[in-house]
Amino acid sequence: MNHLKTAMGVQFCTKGSLILFVAEDNEETIKQWQLQKNKQKNLSKTLNAAAILIQAWWRGTLVRRTLLHAALSAWVIQYWWQQMMAQLLEKRRRAVLVDYTIRERAVITLQSLVRMWCVHWRYCQVLNAIYVIQGHWQCHNCQTCAFLRGHCKVTATHLQFHIEIIN
Repeated sequence: MNHLKTAMGVQFCTKGSLILFVAEDNEETIKQWQLQKNKQKNLSKTLNAAAILIQAWWRGTLVRRTLLHAALSAWVIQYWWQQMMAQLLEKRRRAVLVDYTIRERAVITLQSLVRMWCVHWRYCQVLNAIYVIQGHWQCHNCQTCAFLRGHCKVTATHLQFHIEIIN
């Protein structure tokens, strides 16, 4: 009879063409078997936990990448919009400035023309007064032989005219 003993407490015996299989259940064998099973379960749990951690890390990486892409896209759109608003504001500011400049030039031109007309009108009045005085003086000049000296002073609002008769 040939005897072979295995580690699990199982014995095989061969006798000719007959195989005898004897399994002994002792506590030590069962404990070893349970320890191996527990080790395999713990290893399986550890591997599952590690796989779950790796999957969670990868999914988080994908989500962060997607959020970063969305944030950058939003930033590009906001920057473009701000540039468009700044250009529009600059165009409006220039249009208002051009309009203001045109109005100011028109006002200045009008004021200049009105002042010129007022000075010209006063000048014409003084000139007419001088003609009148000269006309009257020419009649008296022969009789008295005096000299006429005149002085004219023009201000923004008045015209001062002084005439002196010198003998």
